[in-house]
Amino acid sequence: MGSNFFKHRLSDLLSSAGITVNGSAPWDITVHDDRFYRRVLSEAHLGAGESYMDGWWDSPALDEFFYRILRAGVEKQLSGLPRLLNGVLGKVINLQNPARAYTVGETHYNIGNDLYSMMLDRQMIYSCAYWKEALTLDDAQEKKLHLVCEKLMLKPGMKVLDIGCGWGGAARFAAENYGVTVTGITISSEQAKLARELCRGVPVEIKLSDYRDISGSYDRIYSIGMFEHVGHKNYRNYFQIVRNHLAHDGLFLLHTIGSNRSGTNTDPWTSKYIFPNSMLPSASHLTAAAEGALIVEDWHSFGHDYYRTLKAWHSNIEDNWAALSLGYDERFHRMWRYYLLSAAGSFRARHVQLWQLLYSKNGIEEEFRVPR
Repeated sequence: MGSNFFKHRLSDLLSSAGITVNGSAPWDITVHDDRFYRRVLSEAHLGAGESYMDGWWDSPALDEFFYRILRAGVEKQLSGLPRLLNGVLGKVINLQNPARAYTVGETHYNIGNDLYSMMLDRQMIYSCAYWKEALTLDDAQEKKLHLVCEKLMLKPGMKVLDIGCGWGGAARFAAENYGVTVTGITISSEQAKLARELCRGVPVEIKLSDYRDISGSYDRIYSIGMFEHVGHKNYRNYFQIVRNHLAHDGLFLLHTIGSNRSGTNTDPWTSKYIFPNSMLPSASHLTAAAEGALIVEDWHSFGHDYYRTLKAWHSNIEDNWAALSLGYDERFHRMWRYYLLSAAGSFRARHVQLWQLLYSKNGIEEEFRVPR
């Protein structure tokens, strides 16, 4: 088939989503290299992402572009081969086994603390903020942390475990504001190094550790933005580990991105460039894995808040790019922009979700109104 076939075919698909090639709307695209059409039709999101990184096409508002693509279901009409192969790989191999546990830390979280310090809020929270009655990213992240702590009913003197503690912002916040002692674990050496500095002087211990190596008993456990790296083959074991390390009346809060369908792997572009060995859990994944181990007390969905969070992160990157460009090249800049804005469009389209689940070990006996 000639190049004109691919051009016309993809142009028609884009048109069905209200997107015009070389159009003037913010969500339209400008194509700089006609190889773009064949690449996207044959490689789907992998081809779209790599060709964007290569400068083959542009869009003034990538998040709006992806919002329209996903709401119209255009991605379902592209080649399913890359996702199929990725899915088979995820079914056959435990991509998140202990030997591979530190891969995402080395690949993504160790990129550079300078990048994350300029992108994130003042507490360096790398997960969805809670924008209820918040006007700034700093306020929205603080509201999220209060929400987590209040759902867990933290009280002074409690022992708390933070699974996937990042740069220690949530652990420090809980210790300073709720009088608890926190142990935080991360698989990123760079995160652990900075977290220890930021948590100096407060009752927080930071460990470079995989969740499968947890020891001790805790009154409360939470995990914010880490479960996306656990993998479906390990979900049952994860919940059993949480149960084994919770006190009799313990509570566990899980904050995770969620998928509308049950898969076995993430999409090829995200796996290759952003989060290797990652995948999003579905609702059925979570309920099946926790059954018999923990009791679901609450399920809170606020995916649109992640759209706003990602847009804020993108704005921070663009505002600080002059400084960041001294250490990161333009191809990285395009990759990072594609990552943040394609994800923002996906959340706005409700293609993916953001969930907070509250679990108990043996059931909350007294009356409890879950904070919102």
